[in-house]
Amino acid sequence: MSKRALVTGGAGFIGSNLVYRLVAEGWDVTVADDLSNGHKHFLEDYDVKKLWVCFASERVLGLVRQKKFDVIFHQAAVPRVSYSVEHPYETSDANINKTIKLLDACRGNIKRFVFASSSSVYGGADLLPTPTTHPKNPKSPYALQKSVCEEFVKLFCDLYDMDAVSLRYFNVFGPNQYGDSPYSTAVSAWCNAIKNNLELRSDGTGEQSRDMCYVDNVVEANILVAASDKKFKGECYNVACGDRTTNNQILDYFKENFGDVKIRNAPWRPGDVMHTQADITTTKSDFEYEPLVRFWEGLEKTVKWWSLKDA
Repeated sequence: MSKRALVTGGAGFIGSNLVYRLVAEGWDVTVADDLSNGHKHFLEDYDVKKLWVCFASERVLGLVRQKKFDVIFHQAAVPRVSYSVEHPYETSDANINKTIKLLDACRGNIKRFVFASSSSVYGGADLLPTPTTHPKNPKSPYALQKSVCEEFVKLFCDLYDMDAVSLRYFNVFGPNQYGDSPYSTAVSAWCNAIKNNLELRSDGTGEQSRDMCYVDNVVEANILVAASDKKFKGECYNVACGDRTTNNQILDYFKENFGDVKIRNAPWRPGDVMHTQADITTTKSDFEYEPLVRFWEGLEKTVKWWSLKDA
């Protein structure tokens, strides 16, 4: 019998890439996505059950309570730091309250809950690479929301013997990530700008650096966690490559490959941090995670998806 998965936010960027892998490995997949940041066409060629509703709707929660799923991959969220700074109440309601509602329905009804958390919970960590034991210091509503959800995941494990894990994603990029929304990350926004002959926005000095994680690495971590015979009690794991790249290095790549690229300098964005770099030691040791795709290879794959070099 194939394993049964619910992927919340399964028509979004990370969720859709995870769905592709699950289907390829023979999982019975159900997607719940209200399409606020997802796209139906990402899944049109895939034989999965599609529920175009909020993951916290009674339609979805009823299925959870009926024990229809073995593993829930909770990818859905209102993402991005800058958007949460502008909309703290809206994003807190979506990212915290609805997640608690989903967790409540899961009690005694699933085998494993995999929560998509974020490196933003660390804030501007003074220790690089940053281990999961480093104190959390969220600098934005989004980061605080992810941190609070991690604590609820742990609490549900302690109170209700739930099997759950939180994966702290670092700066994910890759195919199916569009660059023209408030949720866009730097790489996708820059690819979109080149595609449409627009200026590339560079915030601050451009010397801020990120542990850039190609989406296949995040998918791999989710698959490994789901398959692990370890009993999880709300542990948190970094998902990244363990290195970092500056914005200016990435902008130099675009200049070298696409000629007359227009750069527009902009002020530092509230809530952003200067550097991120993950210590992935425990992620490797506890479920044999290894980054499949390093940054520059992932950037080439992303550029190819955008068809930039054919434009």
